[in-house]
Amino acid sequence: MIKISLAKGDGIGPEIMDATLNILNAAGADLTFEEIEVGEKVYLSGNSTGISDEAWESIRRNKVLLKAPITTPQGGGYKSLNVTMRKTLGLYSNVRPCRSLHPFVTTKHPEMDVVIIRENEEDLYAGIEHQQTDEVVQCLKLISRPGCEKIVTYAFEYAKKYGRKKVTCFTKDNIMKQTDGLFHQVFDEVAARYPEIENEHWIVDIGSALLADSPEDFDVIVMPNLYGDVVSDIAAQITGSVGLAGSANIGQECAMFEAIHGSAPDIAGKDVANPSGLINGAVMMLNHIGQSDVAEKIQNAWLRTIEDGVHTNDIYDPIMSTKRVGTKAFAEAVIANLGNKPKQLPAVIFEDNTPLVLPKYQRKPSRQKQIVGVDLFVDWNGYDANILAKELQKLNNEELELSMITNRGIKVWPNGFEETFCTDHWRCRYTAKEGKELSKEKVVEVLHAALQNGIDAIKTENLYTFDGVRGYSLGQGQ
Repeated sequence: MIKISLAKGDGIGPEIMDATLNILNAAGADLTFEEIEVGEKVYLSGNSTGISDEAWESIRRNKVLLKAPITTPQGGGYKSLNVTMRKTLGLYSNVRPCRSLHPFVTTKHPEMDVVIIRENEEDLYAGIEHQQTDEVVQCLKLISRPGCEKIVTYAFEYAKKYGRKKVTCFTKDNIMKQTDGLFHQVFDEVAARYPEIENEHWIVDIGSALLADSPEDFDVIVMPNLYGDVVSDIAAQITGSVGLAGSANIGQECAMFEAIHGSAPDIAGKDVANPSGLINGAVMMLNHIGQSDVAEKIQNAWLRTIEDGVHTNDIYDPIMSTKRVGTKAFAEAVIANLGNKPKQLPAVIFEDNTPLVLPKYQRKPSRQKQIVGVDLFVDWNGYDANILAKELQKLNNEELELSMITNRGIKVWPNGFEETFCTDHWRCRYTAKEGKELSKEKVVEVLHAALQNGIDAIKTENLYTFDGVRGYSLGQGQ
């Protein structure tokens, strides 16, 4: 018997969790549960993380968490517990199957059967933000090779395990050539190890448009964190309802399973919430821990219930539905269908009864890293880059010289356009003079000279090459 940490959550959480547990018990899942308290009550007790040390210990001990939606109190600087748990526990892969249930649930895409696999730990969700000037704030977009390799490999292994034929990558590497460029590069490298699985890449904007228009052309889609967050909700909604989708968060050691919807406090305690999202999250949990026979039984019973037209209010349709039910009655209908399979919808078959576990990431040999310049970010309240350049050239030394100024990424010196709008945030690039080998001491000299000349330097970024390949972006227009 496997022990699972259990969080009933807030709002409708306790209702849909009880419904899900009744189904798991009736289906014969070999589980025991250790309940923990997370969410709104913990926040309001004075714990700004929303989770106690005892709850962390339970999850780390049991390795698996089944969690209902929680409420994060508004105001007060409370951080998202979901993001905290994913990152703290190393839950790098978010998996969201999005399958059409046509004609029993209304959708414009009757043949849709897509799995969105989203990187879960980094990208803009690192949450590293700073206000640097009166007019400009920044958010750091962090993409790592380990993060890319883990999520892309997981996507291909998932496709292999569940008989999927194609993996598609979405990025925006036509603009973010370093960060999204790395994700795309790693995707191509990993794809080469799976010649039996078709692979393709789309820029995220046109890829999302194609997904919304013709989702039947996609199978498994893998992408960085922010795009995945947006696209996975869109994909779930166009199948018929966000309320039907379950979600898995997979790490090397731990895993968390949940519904993708929120805690819906406005309908809490009314026995009207649809427990399907959490039921489907629990099915994913059963597959993860190797109880695929029980997962298959529950998934097919749930499909049969949907097919029978026994629907909660959120998906009730006067034509296709036969009975409007509440949370408890829906769970009872699923239990009554255990052992039955859908007649029109494709029944699921989970043949592989082993969890999907990847080997730990192995760091690659270091490349030759050479400093070739520095970007000095400056807070300056003028508008004419030529005036600023005259001041910045006073910072030149025997190894470094000012070579470019950008404003919001657009080159404004030398040879900038007066039509370009400029705010008070300037990137000032100093590069090594021809024939000079740059030392970091000369970078420090630029900073010291900025201080001496009254230049407000707010940040620096060293410019490097790696095995001779430029590791930084050019200015737009350069």
